[in-house]
Amino acid sequence: MAVHAHPDDESSKGAATMAKYVADGVEVLVVSCTGGERGDVLNPALKDDPEILRDLPDVRRREMAKAQEILGVQHTWLGFVDSGLPEGDPLPPLPEGCFALEPVEVSTEALVRVVREFRPHVMTTYDENGGYPHPDHVMTHVVGMSAFRAAGDPAAYPHAGEAWQPLKIYYNQTLSKGRILAFHDAMEQAGLESPYGEWIARWEDRGERTITTRIPCAEHFPTRDRALLAHATQIDPEGSWFMVPLEMQQEIWPTEDFEAALSYVPVEPIEDCLFAGLASLAEADALARKGGLELHYDGTSKDAS
Repeated sequence: MAVHAHPDDESSKGAATMAKYVADGVEVLVVSCTGGERGDVLNPALKDDPEILRDLPDVRRREMAKAQEILGVQHTWLGFVDSGLPEGDPLPPLPEGCFALEPVEVSTEALVRVVREFRPHVMTTYDENGGYPHPDHVMTHVVGMSAFRAAGDPAAYPHAGEAWQPLKIYYNQTLSKGRILAFHDAMEQAGLESPYGEWIARWEDRGERTITTRIPCAEHFPTRDRALLAHATQIDPEGSWFMVPLEMQQEIWPTEDFEAALSYVPVEPIEDCLFAGLASLAEADALARKGGLELHYDGTSKDAS
């Protein structure tokens, strides 16, 4: 189960990994916490399209359905309202009723219901910084971690279904500093313009996260790109997402990377599978139903970079 803030996040973070597991016969569910209602049209070619401007939320729902079909995943909307990205100095208050202002117990219960219905063995979400500090991304981290802990507790949200404890939860770390630097250097060495100069300048003092898990999935990068392009209002096909040639990406960085956060089974870096450490399906199911499990790995106890 991949827990994301907005439609399009699933296609820019871990999409090739999801496509790989779908191809391997694994059930994958994407949860979109919000509908992206307060997003802007980021594709210059569509920014003045009257149909899009008339009902952007509906357009984004249709884009999500197309991306879902391309990736082969299941999908559900958690039903909360996009908080928008506040800009200005001082920052304006968040809009009333938005996801980032929802009581955590309300949004946690909503996600716990989905967890207990879908019964994932593994979850993914964002780190405590949200991947980047959008209020919905930060709240997605809070709610994702809260639901992971609560789903297996029969005393927590007892009306939200039978307890089920996912065994591992990871943070998406596809947009890592190391990966961006590697692409930047490769582009310059090839005599191509790198789109990452400004990123690197902004990240000068940024530390590197702990990567525990690298999923080989280069053959699914084309599927990832098609899913990303399905979000046509959000993605400029001439923009930075597609400036690094696909073959260069597959050669230099053929994995999508994750950071183990919490796990009820041992985590042995560097893993090459999100299901590493899990026994047979029957044994994993028995563990997930057992409850009261002892953590084997707690990456959340470390200081963030």
